[in-house]
Amino acid sequence: MNDAIQQAARAAAARLAPEYGGRLPADVEAALHSADGATRRDQYLDPISLGGLVVSVATLAWTVYQDHKKKHNDPPAISVIIRTIRIELSDSDIPEQLDTEQRDRIIQAVVEETTHVINDEVVPPPDQ
Repeated sequence: MNDAIQQAARAAAARLAPEYGGRLPADVEAALHSADGATRRDQYLDPISLGGLVVSVATLAWTVYQDHKKKHNDPPAISVIIRTIRIELSDSDIPEQLDTEQRDRIIQAVVEETTHVINDEVVPPPDQ
């Protein structure tokens, strides 16, 4: 997993923590360092599953961005990435306790943070 995905997942976790709990950043770290990606689904809203979702969405957003840019020679709009992720994610990838609105807010936040990180990587530093 590349640094941009990790950075985006961490930024999204910090952004979503007020709504989903202060443990979300730690749960994202656990998902980032999970060797097998296994998740538990036996709690009301399993924080590990939520952390895994954030990492999965960040990974998929990075992939969609890179593929689109390579194919069209232009970065995709955020709405294109969001729509693609909504289509690509299966129901089994989403913790069952999340409703559609919550899922969509998480996807949007992660995609925005991912594109922010990618854009920061491609913008050359200002001349001194």
